[in-house]
Amino acid sequence: MAATAPENASLGQLCLDHKLSMTVEGLLEDYLHHLRFTLGRDQYCATERDAYFALALCVRDRLIERWMATQQEHHRQNVKRVYYLSLEFLIGRLLGSNVINFAQMEGLCEEAMARIGIDWHRLRDYEADAGLGNGGLGRLAACFMDSLSTLKLPAIGYGLRYDYGIFTQRIESGYQVEDPDHWLKYGYPWEIGRPDYSANVHFGGHVEPPSHSNGHQWCWVDTRTIVGMPYNLPIVGYGGQAMNTLRLWSARAADEFDFEDFNRGDYVEAVANKVLAENLTKVLYPNDNMFEGRELRLKQQYFLVSCSLQDIV
Repeated sequence: MAATAPENASLGQLCLDHKLSMTVEGLLEDYLHHLRFTLGRDQYCATERDAYFALALCVRDRLIERWMATQQEHHRQNVKRVYYLSLEFLIGRLLGSNVINFAQMEGLCEEAMARIGIDWHRLRDYEADAGLGNGGLGRLAACFMDSLSTLKLPAIGYGLRYDYGIFTQRIESGYQVEDPDHWLKYGYPWEIGRPDYSANVHFGGHVEPPSHSNGHQWCWVDTRTIVGMPYNLPIVGYGGQAMNTLRLWSARAADEFDFEDFNRGDYVEAVANKVLAENLTKVLYPNDNMFEGRELRLKQQYFLVSCSLQDIV
């Protein structure tokens, strides 16, 4: 959606006037800036991971300008939004898709990296697949979000930020061996944490009438609270004219550390609440061959719906 500038430019509009350079020289300058001041490296000691992360941050900086402009325009027009909930979003590797979608930046990235002796294609393929989806449902959800942005339709996608994907596969002596897919091990440059938009979700407990009730009002008490912390990802449409948001919820304990248990020497029990809470978004699709796995999947679904509805309302 094309933004129309007000007669008296706001602070946000003034900021948008100072756009990051969409040139090879501007990209290289920002790349070296992030390498030095964000990652604490220079071009002589940087690893391949550092190079990927610095370039991804350069691309993200340019996405954020359009992202903020889109959201400001939606706010000014008081638009209605599409809210899309899915337990899976198979978004793939965002560095390659983002530079293609956003004003065809791929040529700029390739030339900029070539000037400092880095293979753009190797850097693009360095990114790990986000462990947020596994099959057709997740790919369909990701395509819906891409299409909504391309069509400039205001939308927010809601999902879960799994710490681990389903698994990584290796072959030993002719047999498949499954290892944890820790895709967040080295950080994820595309997400922005929003702890100020956290939502509280209640589990367990029981209902009882309060002492002043006339018999029609009941209270839910003695619950276990899990905090849903959101992480936002920009979803750019082809051509880069509009951007929507994918908001992923990560489970956190309301009380992560029991100081009294720790002082008594019960170090495991001191962090028991933290472990139990974070299990909720630990793994994409926990094994449902046993009751505990089926229960965990149901809790994941409830957690996603509760967090998302609180956010929407």
